[in-house]
Amino acid sequence: MKAKWITPAVTALDKNGHVDVEANKRIYDFLIGNRMDGILLFGSIGEFFAISMEEKKNLIREAVRHINHRVTVYVGTCHMEFEQCVELSNYALKEGADGVMVISPYYFSLPDSALLNFYDTLADRVGGPLLLYNFPDRTGHDLSPDLIYTLVSRHKNIVGIKDTVATMGHTRGIIQKVKKEYPDFMVYSGFDEFFGHNVLSGGDGCVAGLSNFAPDVASAYVAAARADDLKKMEQCQQQVDGLMAIYDVAPQFIPTIKKAMVLRGMEMEPVCAQPLLPATEEETEEIRRILKDGNLI
Repeated sequence: MKAKWITPAVTALDKNGHVDVEANKRIYDFLIGNRMDGILLFGSIGEFFAISMEEKKNLIREAVRHINHRVTVYVGTCHMEFEQCVELSNYALKEGADGVMVISPYYFSLPDSALLNFYDTLADRVGGPLLLYNFPDRTGHDLSPDLIYTLVSRHKNIVGIKDTVATMGHTRGIIQKVKKEYPDFMVYSGFDEFFGHNVLSGGDGCVAGLSNFAPDVASAYVAAARADDLKKMEQCQQQVDGLMAIYDVAPQFIPTIKKAMVLRGMEMEPVCAQPLLPATEEETEEIRRILKDGNLI
């Protein structure tokens, strides 16, 4: 079956909270070496909300050159100021990114009419592939299957979606509504544990965060799906299910993901931008236990 796993990569920061370009390059090499299908820069785990435009542009330029077409590169280009979103999207595409991913504007809950206007206008202004990003827990509104179908039917450059919704039924609805007429439209789940359900339902896989510290697990699951090896998929699913506990260690999971990467040997500072707090000693021991139980250390 068709299957991909894209890593929404963390953004390595130095001790002063600035983007550490060399540490990020090490992360990309780690992911590529463990057979990930692609890398998303500046997703939610990538702390897009806390990094300046200048540092984003610098890392985009350096990352695209360093990855050098070894895997697919998408860039999260959301900015609450619309013109900045357009500017960063076109910058990423000009630098060689394979596409940009944009979450809908957050803070206010928006009606479908406003969401359609936002993405209609954005798609007209962006000169390349655009992926939608649906995350109702963070935006306060939902991109429904009907709304997504309307956007895809209007814009050839809207090519996919990351659907970060806690019920697989929502993602399945997108697959059934959109892919019937537009089979090349990519539908990714935003939760790791939905990978198997997604591809078995006809979706494309997931864009999900466990692969930052467990890319070997993620790529093994992808290989099993492509080989239609249901027994191996079952084993991978159970390993993923155990690793999902990482998201419950602390109120915010980005510091937890970064600490897990360090415990697996990644050379980086486990620093996050304000207001995220680093993992405590107690949390670190819980992360260590989860990794041991998952046969990762």
